[in-house]
Amino acid sequence: MPSHITHLECTLCGKIYSHREPMRLCPDDAKPLYARYDLASAVKTLTPTSLPGRVSSMWRYEEVMPVEQPESIMTLGEGFTPLFNAHRLGESLGMNSLFIKDEGVNPTGSFKARGLSAAVSMAHQLGQMKLTMPSAGNAAGAMSAYAAKAGMEAHVFMPEDAPEANKIESIAYGAKLTLVKGFITDAGKLSAEAAEKHGLFDVSTLREPYRVEGKKTMGYEIVEQLGFEVPDVIIYPTGGGTGIVGIWKALDEMEALGWVGSERPRMVCVQAEGCAPIVTAFRNGAEFAEPVQDPHTLAAGMRVPAAVGDFLVLRAVRESGGTAVTVSDPEMVESVKKMASHEGIFPAPEGGATLSALEQLVESGEISRSERVVLLNTGSALKYLDLLGPLLASS
Repeated sequence: MPSHITHLECTLCGKIYSHREPMRLCPDDAKPLYARYDLASAVKTLTPTSLPGRVSSMWRYEEVMPVEQPESIMTLGEGFTPLFNAHRLGESLGMNSLFIKDEGVNPTGSFKARGLSAAVSMAHQLGQMKLTMPSAGNAAGAMSAYAAKAGMEAHVFMPEDAPEANKIESIAYGAKLTLVKGFITDAGKLSAEAAEKHGLFDVSTLREPYRVEGKKTMGYEIVEQLGFEVPDVIIYPTGGGTGIVGIWKALDEMEALGWVGSERPRMVCVQAEGCAPIVTAFRNGAEFAEPVQDPHTLAAGMRVPAAVGDFLVLRAVRESGGTAVTVSDPEMVESVKKMASHEGIFPAPEGGATLSALEQLVESGEISRSERVVLLNTGSALKYLDLLGPLLASS
């Protein structure tokens, strides 16, 4: 059941490009490209009844994944993570249909494994054996791991204040690590310069077409795990935004495949109070977000002052009838403790942010206690022990 990919399409201008050449952003407007598929053909084999016997990873949806050469698929078993019914946590909020999608059990401990498995696999298929990327932390570890499996050269540029676990794992996987004074945007500039100078292929968030293809499988899994129904609300912690736009893309594909109808969950974008460019743009009715000048939050994955896919996140939130909210660092820490103590899931601060957002939206009446809500815990708190330890001990 090979990939049914047909081409790449610019998400802004709609221009078409070949998927058989190394591509990054649209050459005309520097906006992200999406992989497109022959879904009319894919539906012949990719059906709900075909899934039970398939591999228990994100590659179970291979017809709508971009890799055409099976030998290029670099997998460590990423995806098909559990969707837990959070009974005790829901009960504490007066809800009886609350779920947590736990991405912390992925290889390298976060949802970044999905995107980097797809991106590294496509780079391998296209003959790009030297990779580079900027990262706030978890993406660097994931890229380094998959590059190691593929026998590729890996370069990562990371802010100096990134979690220690991410620095250590990148080195262990054999990547060349460069620590950068400043933010992920500063790391991005150095990564781009290295790519130009040394002939490296840059796999930055949404600056190449395939990380989003790995992330979209979260959407496929949520629908499959809910018996081919969509939830009422999905709450997602947002930095670069690939998770939200990937799930939104998956929902459109699943409608074309006949898995779901036109119904959609309300998408909720959660950002940190100290770094909320997309929330600000949402509130101002803007199509694009202005960069944050002094981003600060303990959630490294949300400390992204500017996102190339900002308009895609805003489009998904608005089209879904959703909203965008901010939460404080202390609220995140408290929610990490609450999710862990109620459900045995130890979430990263980003995952904790989704619970803080839910409490805020239930209190305001924007989410009903009777609705079916999915929280995305995007990673394991074990990657943040150096930051979380003192805060949890004092809370």
